[in-house]
Amino acid sequence: MFHFSNNLGVITLYIEDDIWKHFTIFQSAETTQHYLKKCYVALEMDDSESKSYDNCYAFMFYLEQGEVFYKQASLSPLSIRPILLFYGLIHLIKACLLTVDPYYPNSTTVLAHGVSTRKRKKRHYKFLHDEIKVQKNGLCTFFSEQLFHVKHLEGEKFIMGDLLSIIVELDDAMQHILGKPNMISLEICDKEWRIPKTIHESYFMDGKRLKEFLMGKYAGKIVWREDRLALPAFEKQKIISPPFRYHIFKQNLYLPAELYPNMVLPDMIVHYLLLYNLSMISRYETEWWIDLIKTSPNSDFPLIKSFLEITEKKGPFLVEEYLRRKLL
Repeated sequence: MFHFSNNLGVITLYIEDDIWKHFTIFQSAETTQHYLKKCYVALEMDDSESKSYDNCYAFMFYLEQGEVFYKQASLSPLSIRPILLFYGLIHLIKACLLTVDPYYPNSTTVLAHGVSTRKRKKRHYKFLHDEIKVQKNGLCTFFSEQLFHVKHLEGEKFIMGDLLSIIVELDDAMQHILGKPNMISLEICDKEWRIPKTIHESYFMDGKRLKEFLMGKYAGKIVWREDRLALPAFEKQKIISPPFRYHIFKQNLYLPAELYPNMVLPDMIVHYLLLYNLSMISRYETEWWIDLIKTSPNSDFPLIKSFLEITEKKGPFLVEEYLRRKLL
């Protein structure tokens, strides 16, 4: 049982178990080498045997260090939690990269964070209105392309409120704080999903147009039957491609309530961008950050606090699902 708390009260939600238990299989060098070899064989590498041996310990250490950061974050004050969570996610992402790039890191250009933000915040600053920009080089563009085939992020600007809107687990907080939902749940019926009428109305699309829209945005296969759809990839594991989002606490599928900017951005990228900015604020905007924590002057605080509680669980979940997909 996981108690998800914020200033709105305590909501009791359920997740299967401790996500870190699922990483236990990678605590053996022999098992990890076999796993990496399978990944490299799939890449049609000639030296898959030797590279899997070379990388198995780095892979294990990335996961171990990531887990340490996440577990320490759960025990640490809110004021430094974004920093620990950000570096925890970075280490887990590096492990994922070793499954698709046996030579990572082959250049120092991929070691930088790859994102920039304004160092000095303007007067009356609000986090929801803040903006960050993706740089040409760095981890952000590199893992986005290598893991998710998301290209052309260089120069893209992201507003924090837009990114928070596509965090599906913020559904209750968004409803209470902003007065409108950010996500709408799909209705399940015999392993198929029915799209609520509210989605049609919000997207201003009839059934035919909505089908075309979803098939154009979703990277996997959609099987349609009248007003229902099935997602074969989702039946094997819980990772799902945008615009669909999987709510890890309510264990249901959702679609964005509106046609948000960046609504097809994969969850791992969204969490990375938000954590980057929050970690920078925690380090360099101390006066604003501590004032926010102590006085909670606006809606920024409950949304940030809720997101940090969510990403502590969702980040490792996304990585474990990504790694497990290669075992199927």
